[in-house]
Amino acid sequence: MLRWLNKGADGLISLSALVGTLGLLVEVVVILTDVVGRYFGKPLSGAQDITQMAMVIVVFGGMALCDKIGGHISVDIFETSMPNWMIRAGDIVSALLGALIFFGIAWTTWASIAQMRGFGIILSTNIIGLPFDWFKGAIIVMSVITGIGMSLRAIALILGLKPVRKTA
Repeated sequence: MLRWLNKGADGLISLSALVGTLGLLVEVVVILTDVVGRYFGKPLSGAQDITQMAMVIVVFGGMALCDKIGGHISVDIFETSMPNWMIRAGDIVSALLGALIFFGIAWTTWASIAQMRGFGIILSTNIIGLPFDWFKGAIIVMSVITGIGMSLRAIALILGLKPVRKTA
């Protein structure tokens, strides 16, 4: 059962990372176009709006993959003097806390959309009027994917199916 869940989560994590990669490519093209346009006196209208929204996609799109491969910053000052069970406990707590944080981000973002819709307000960017709701929806989906990945990592650590991460 856990293997099946991990396989599904891996697929979602890959999809999330792909979306983040596409966001990065869009951001690079927009910035390049804007810089070249500025050189010729014709800057890209809305480049700042598109860049800001693409950055949302880049950050949240890559978060689940970063957790999966252990790419987050870790400080290992005391790890050499700790027993393995304490390191494992820290890994479990950090995975559960991370999952809780990302599920919280998804929940509060959903509540934000619902509240604004309840008031009849649809927020958008300043220059070209990109609606925020699409990007908030992406935050929700990618935060849930990250939360699921962190939860599955915590379960695997609890069951002893995943080794303790060793830092360099």
